[in-house]
Amino acid sequence: MEFMSTTQSEQATQVADGEKGWSVDDRCLNCNIARQIAPGMIGFKEGGEYGGLSTVIRQPETEADVELMYLAAHACPTRSVHPPADRWDEDSDPYPLALDEDETVFLCGHASPQTYGATSYLLRRPDGTAMMIDTPRWRPALARRYEQKVGRITDVLITHLDHVAHARKYADAFKARLWIHEGDLHSLPSADHIIRGTEPVEIGPGVIAHPFPGHTAGSTLFIADEKFCFTGDAFFWSNSQQTLEVAHSVVYDSIKTLAESVARGAEELTFEWVLPGHGDLHHLPADEMRERMRGLGRRAATYPAEPIDYGAVRY
Repeated sequence: MEFMSTTQSEQATQVADGEKGWSVDDRCLNCNIARQIAPGMIGFKEGGEYGGLSTVIRQPETEADVELMYLAAHACPTRSVHPPADRWDEDSDPYPLALDEDETVFLCGHASPQTYGATSYLLRRPDGTAMMIDTPRWRPALARRYEQKVGRITDVLITHLDHVAHARKYADAFKARLWIHEGDLHSLPSADHIIRGTEPVEIGPGVIAHPFPGHTAGSTLFIADEKFCFTGDAFFWSNSQQTLEVAHSVVYDSIKTLAESVARGAEELTFEWVLPGHGDLHHLPADEMRERMRGLGRRAATYPAEPIDYGAVRY
């Protein structure tokens, strides 16, 4: 699924030349978020399938293109994506942005360099409250904006240890419960709700934490309503491979353990949306998603342990 295709404007109005001065500066850290939001316009600076920094490979041609470029710019963790003449219109920031038609899941935007540009989400619940999954950059104004849009945020859910930045600040701002698995607790010792062991834990009605070790010892999936699966860095949709994939070159715990988690999850978990921290999101019917998980489990079992190499991730 093309990133943001459910929310893009359908306008095909041609843009003026003044909208065609977009650029990406050299602070880019190759987190992939801008490339996934604006594919075909932002791509690899050095070419090739993997690795390399981002650059503008095509200027926007329609108003819908311009919207995507602003989405990328307001998500970029290093603020490396620049509009023409650095002109930031007051209404150019759409976040938080509803992902699905029912407005259950929202993209936070405003990724943080301290989480390597991880995507974070808001999950609205039927009772009018909401949860935050991983965190964007910390800004008090963003905290206020998120609650104004989705309702009172009761829980901040952290998928694993390298997405903990700003978690305490957001939890305190929201007066929310802060969750992490005990395997990664050393990275967030101030967490006040600890997921322990390997059994699922109910966070709230319809929201279940599933321990999923491998990427890190405390990696955890959060599944809402057997529909939305927030995966952190456990697995993601790969546009280059057109299927589910794990970041086999960025594993801090054990690729063998991760493969076992995927194989077990393929049989035990039900969901339709994969919503990762890094890599693309995707929507498939639950039975097809299960088959993709089974295939990933078989492939991951063949991946050898290897040194950390961010540039080798098959986004």
